[in-house]
Amino acid sequence: MAHIGIEHLLHQSERLGVEHVAGPRTGGRISRVEIADAGDLGGLAAGTLVILDVAEPPSAYRVDIALRQAGARGLGGLLLPLRAPLALTSQDLAERGGVPVLQAPGRKASDLAVAIDRMVNSQASDVLTRVHFAMERVRAAAEGPAEDAVDAVLAAAGAALGGTVALTPDPRVGWAEETGVFIGEVPRGRLVFEPSGEDGYAGGDAAALALPGIASVVSKALLREVQQRFAPRQTSAELIAQLVVAEPSRVDALSDQAFRLGFPLQLSHVVAWLEFTDPGDTDHHPPRALQSALELHAFELFENRDELWHIAFIRDDALIISSEGPGRGDHQRRLREVAAGIADHAQTLAGGRWESTVGMGTPQVGATGLRQSAAEARIAAETAVASGRVGHIVATDVTGLRRVLLDFYASPTSRKLLEDLLRPLDSEDPHKAETAVRTLLAYLSNRNSPARAGRELLLHPNAVTYRMRKIEKALQLDLEDPDTRFAVELACRVRLLSAETR
Repeated sequence: MAHIGIEHLLHQSERLGVEHVAGPRTGGRISRVEIADAGDLGGLAAGTLVILDVAEPPSAYRVDIALRQAGARGLGGLLLPLRAPLALTSQDLAERGGVPVLQAPGRKASDLAVAIDRMVNSQASDVLTRVHFAMERVRAAAEGPAEDAVDAVLAAAGAALGGTVALTPDPRVGWAEETGVFIGEVPRGRLVFEPSGEDGYAGGDAAALALPGIASVVSKALLREVQQRFAPRQTSAELIAQLVVAEPSRVDALSDQAFRLGFPLQLSHVVAWLEFTDPGDTDHHPPRALQSALELHAFELFENRDELWHIAFIRDDALIISSEGPGRGDHQRRLREVAAGIADHAQTLAGGRWESTVGMGTPQVGATGLRQSAAEARIAAETAVASGRVGHIVATDVTGLRRVLLDFYASPTSRKLLEDLLRPLDSEDPHKAETAVRTLLAYLSNRNSPARAGRELLLHPNAVTYRMRKIEKALQLDLEDPDTRFAVELACRVRLLSAETR
């Protein structure tokens, strides 16, 4: 015969509406439920939970008689469907006789009998009842303030199911997981249920059915919370992205928009540019879900920082912007720490498939400075990728001619045109080819003077002349022509720059 202990009823006290008044709180055996008069318990079998058929609080004398009979026959307990003060004699009899005494103010005896009978004799029915009750409580908890909704939902779910419901973080939880929790399209983790030591009965089965629905409610509550917390920052980030890529003629208008949004363009800004590369397929674009997950992770990192931070996306790349008052120092270092954390998180989300290359700009003031720092960061990132330094963090002080060369080198089209000029020299082994390029650059940068080039290379002028004859024969170019001379010198400088950045 099926049976439960009194602790199972008490653990579901909120759902059943029962309260413990006297007698033991654990142990015993409830194998059936009966509605009976307080003076007519003599024919009931042991293990019966008696719901007293009373409309008014019975006298202390009648309760005492009922408790004596219940103790003598080993009944499972007495339940009064109303609130009634219990005399000290009744409390003592309940304790000595081992008879739990419960109250259920405002509940109908017939409803109590049905609900408790389901718990005793039909676990499936009780499981479904628990699931329905848990979802009611969860939905009610979700209606609270956004910042407290998730904790409230988890607490309500645990109380209704008879245990603890917790969110276990896992940024790679799969979409097909029933208990997976997501913020929009961003994986957050999964729900787990730990039954209470007092109530393993039916709670686990109910949790298995209820957790997918609870996970959906938690996901919606998290999305609402995130939208309230980060919406202003997202709006500013969109404007920053426009400002970075806009034509110069639109900068003033976008700056005015930034001012109206409260974004302090007058601060010092430093930008990190993240370029994502799939080593197995360089033409492969990162999934949109990766951007969403990185954005949320970045926002959570930013909350614990003193500076003003934003993350924005331009096509497949990410920009991290740190803004603060001019002159604080170490601005690049603080940006590097955050950018490294975001790049590492991208690696975790992608399971090692995507490499994150980070280019660092220099601190600059104002709207023009923000655009310049972003351009520097982009050039540094693209140069690192082009030179084979994928997955590195590169901070380049790109000023003057070096910045122009990096911009040329970061452009695949420009780089190919310049490489084609020097390709005939690559028939030699790599060391001889580099020697030829260095000789050629020294010769051209010294106005085609073998003597001055020799002093720079620590060579005799005749040695320079000998090398140049071989180089000119290989290139088949007129190095006396100013345009040709300029193009070849630029090609030499870009070639040597690529060797530096490898």
